[in-house]
Amino acid sequence: MEIRHLITFRTVASTLNFTRAAEALNYVPSNVTMQIQALEEELGVPLIDRLGKQIALTEAGKKFLWHTEKIMSDLDEARLAVQKNEEITGTITISGSEILCAYRLPALFHAFRTQYPGVRFNFRPLPNERLINSLYEGLTDLIFILDEQVRAPRLISTALKDELFHLLVAPHHPLADRTRLQVQDLQEEVFLLTEKGCTYRTLFDRSIERRGIDGMTSLEFSSAEAIKHCAMTGMGIAFLPDMAVKAELMRGELVSLPWRMPDLHVVTQMLRHKDKWLSPAIEAFVNVVKVVFEPTSLVP
Repeated sequence: MEIRHLITFRTVASTLNFTRAAEALNYVPSNVTMQIQALEEELGVPLIDRLGKQIALTEAGKKFLWHTEKIMSDLDEARLAVQKNEEITGTITISGSEILCAYRLPALFHAFRTQYPGVRFNFRPLPNERLINSLYEGLTDLIFILDEQVRAPRLISTALKDELFHLLVAPHHPLADRTRLQVQDLQEEVFLLTEKGCTYRTLFDRSIERRGIDGMTSLEFSSAEAIKHCAMTGMGIAFLPDMAVKAELMRGELVSLPWRMPDLHVVTQMLRHKDKWLSPAIEAFVNVVKVVFEPTSLVP
């Protein structure tokens, strides 16, 4: 079993596309296909299902990926142990929710790249529901999520910032000038929300139900930017975190309604697997996070 075959398999598992994997590895697609086939022949089991133009890992492929990630991590550790190089190098794979990628993480990424230019930085976009599993599967080193504080025995969660949320309308919306709202004021309104499955959408639904608002009309979007701009046209009431609308509130393009949700506790947090080897590159990144965010608490 050759190391290059493991690297190729890991890249294919990450992209789920032979052509993109070949581009990432600077191979021709046929070379990638041959390496995967050689690996499958050696193991005696199929690792990848070919579903027309789509591919997916088999159950054996998912198990083998976990071991592949561990092998590659051990190799990185061994390589660093014998190298006498004071410059921090290596690779970090990070993922996070869409809204954090847009509003919280760019400044962090810039600070880290400025301080550690020798570290290769991979950002892997994943759906919200797959973020935590990506740590268990070894697909990511660190993830950033927007949720209630995560408490899991095999994960280390660093709470970075308590997030404030608003109900927002355009300045010309009928509720924009209200200084106080009752439940009935919101009963017939249209809410502009993220799709079901988004963590803070789930928390919002729970909070609204507790306040007695049922059967509400909602429009769902996959993008916080889309929600924000639709609210600015007067389409309805948006539910978004302060980080996404700070500029629009300052310019008067959106108005925050006087509606508080004391049962809504959402935190930006960084998670990693407690058994994951903390390479010098990952450790350096964690230290930069602590400087940029000044974390409020550490939950083992």
